[in-house]
Amino acid sequence: MGACILDKCLWVVSGGIEAVPGIQKAKEMGLFVVVSDGSPKAPGFQFADHKVIASTYDIQCTLKKALNFHRKVRPINGVICFAADVPLTVATIANSLNLPGISIKTAKLATDKLEMKRCFKKLGIPIPWFSPVESVNHLKKIISSRDKIFIIKPVDSRGARGVLRLTSKVDVDWAYSYSKSFSPTSRVMIEEFLEGPQVSTESILLNGKGFTPGFSDRNYEFLERFTPFIIENGGEQPSRLNKHQVIELKNLAEKTALAMGIYTGIAKGDLIYTQDGPVVIEMAARLSGGWFSSDQIPIATGVDLLKIAIKLALGESVLPDEATPKFSKGVAIRYFFPEPGKIIDIQYSDSLHSLPWVHKLLFFVERGDTIEKVTDHTKRAGCVITTGATRKEAVERAEWIVSQIKIVTHK
Repeated sequence: MGACILDKCLWVVSGGIEAVPGIQKAKEMGLFVVVSDGSPKAPGFQFADHKVIASTYDIQCTLKKALNFHRKVRPINGVICFAADVPLTVATIANSLNLPGISIKTAKLATDKLEMKRCFKKLGIPIPWFSPVESVNHLKKIISSRDKIFIIKPVDSRGARGVLRLTSKVDVDWAYSYSKSFSPTSRVMIEEFLEGPQVSTESILLNGKGFTPGFSDRNYEFLERFTPFIIENGGEQPSRLNKHQVIELKNLAEKTALAMGIYTGIAKGDLIYTQDGPVVIEMAARLSGGWFSSDQIPIATGVDLLKIAIKLALGESVLPDEATPKFSKGVAIRYFFPEPGKIIDIQYSDSLHSLPWVHKLLFFVERGDTIEKVTDHTKRAGCVITTGATRKEAVERAEWIVSQIKIVTHK
């Protein structure tokens, strides 16, 4: 780390629990860290040098307070978000202060799934068939005219909120209304549901050259259990896919990031390998959540993604070697899904925390909380991240931990 980084000021949009590792990393790098979040109790505030109360989604409020801080307290040298889907807030501050970062156009693409798909289609990026949905009657017409299974989703939401798989058992009127309720602009879209292994990617773009150290198989073993809601139950590394398929997917992820206008920065991809080859579902212009960028990628590959992202946000140079995996270790994450109801007890042995291959064991709930029906990723009750000499060993260990934990609920 060059001495020039020391004591620079980094503005972090969002102080949520998953942002904490990034905030801590910035502090380790010697930075003065400002954290903005709408909640006075945001976990990230306790690690910040300065805190600002401003909703991560309130772009103008956050910008106003950032400009005021920049002019009256100390200059801001970079702006970033960790595990928060607020690229437009970050890009607005960066562009207003002439700081490194993506363009406003790119940030808008990343937050509007319909415009994103249109961009990809125009540039020849392989994607599922899709269409905007103007009304419930329009939705019914689409479904009746094509013999496919579809996904309906809000154009501008996150965390799988309002995302449904439209099988023949789903009430279409309800599905349209439900999905639309999660869109701030009341817009929904439909796309073809594709079969095949899905992967999460995390790419680093350095002056137009792509590196993808993040590559994890996504686990959808509970697709039928939670239908019509699409709930991911974690992921695992290294991939089951063969070397050729991995290379194809990584190349597509990097090509897609460039298509969005990300020439220097981070791109998080959701891709699928179909019988016809690799396809892009979505791409985000930010660091991922789920402890993927902060924990899973570093322990699986040796790539310090948070440090790289921080350096890029500050306009510092990043060497290709920093973005290149040093090794390939087994890593798995699995989530906890207790039955709905009030939590009576959380039963497990404290010794699980001390197992050398348990990297993280977290609960997002506590006794007295009410477990709601699982409809999106915000309803998961906790997670475990395990390591192993192989992917198989890491997965077996994660599943064993899940079996040792009992979250007792009462309806």
